[in-house]
Amino acid sequence: MTDVFEELYLTLTSGSGATLITSLSDSGIERRLTKGDPGTLVGPALTREGWGLTLSEPFCPRPRLIVFGGGHVTMALAPMAAMMDFELIIYDDRPSFSSPARFPMADRAICDSFESIGANLAFTERDYVVIVTRGHRHDEDCLKTVLDGPEPFYTGMVGSRRRVAIVKKRLAAEGRDPGRLERLDSPIGLAIGAITPAELAISILGGIVQKRRENQRRPGHVVLEAFADMDLLRFLSGPRPEDLALVTVVTSSGSTPRRAGAKMAVHFDGRIVGSIGGGCSEAAVITKARAIASSGGYELAAVDLTDSAEEDGMVCGGSMEVLIERLPASTAP
Repeated sequence: MTDVFEELYLTLTSGSGATLITSLSDSGIERRLTKGDPGTLVGPALTREGWGLTLSEPFCPRPRLIVFGGGHVTMALAPMAAMMDFELIIYDDRPSFSSPARFPMADRAICDSFESIGANLAFTERDYVVIVTRGHRHDEDCLKTVLDGPEPFYTGMVGSRRRVAIVKKRLAAEGRDPGRLERLDSPIGLAIGAITPAELAISILGGIVQKRRENQRRPGHVVLEAFADMDLLRFLSGPRPEDLALVTVVTSSGSTPRRAGAKMAVHFDGRIVGSIGGGCSEAAVITKARAIASSGGYELAAVDLTDSAEEDGMVCGGSMEVLIERLPASTAP
């Protein structure tokens, strides 16, 4: 029998969404997965029925980050993008600039002409597109292909303001959608005075994060901390030789270090995978989680960060409600 977390992981990596429903009562803990678009559910939803609890959590597949150009900026950008759990695709027309050896962190590295993008990629609304090729002509070729297909969630192109204005004017005259040209992030990235490839990569990813979080409640583009940590989900989907405790932030208010949906797995000896924010508050939750990993059951615990934040000089505060539940051992392959 497939473990529910293995099924969830496989569903997300295949490009589909799902809702994980956990029912907790005196008779035990049951989990089931409903595959498909989570719909209007944009965060964990906790319902109480007598002594029982039901937690519904929406999960959407990883967004794709497609980078056209495999030069120095992309070399700096790719490792950081991988840490942000994008499905990363690198595209260049030069074999040495689009090889798996150059970008081992990428999910795909495509080598083909920029005129053949349409034969290799089909854009979707969950895509983020970054155009940083070695020349303006190639940048414009990539942009034309993007504009002629379904609109990605984000499109950014490198270039000076003067050059970008010329390109936009020409493409508008050719009949491209003025609205899409207006939404193009170009010159790409946040204005932080970036000069070096690493600084430019930070600027680009900063702009992407800003776009991602500003629109996280837009239908079809939900981005929640519950599945920002694919490493934790990968861990949960594999063999678990011993019982664990699973901690989920179900509500949060104020300046908490993590938001609703953040998860952490706790071994009975105190080892953890993932985090709900660190510090004294996490340590207290780990103590409770260790007991639950050993004895079973579940607990809905309130975590007030206001007092500890003031005493310890922390920059965060607020409060969280966390669900701590026993996660049985699994022999999933």
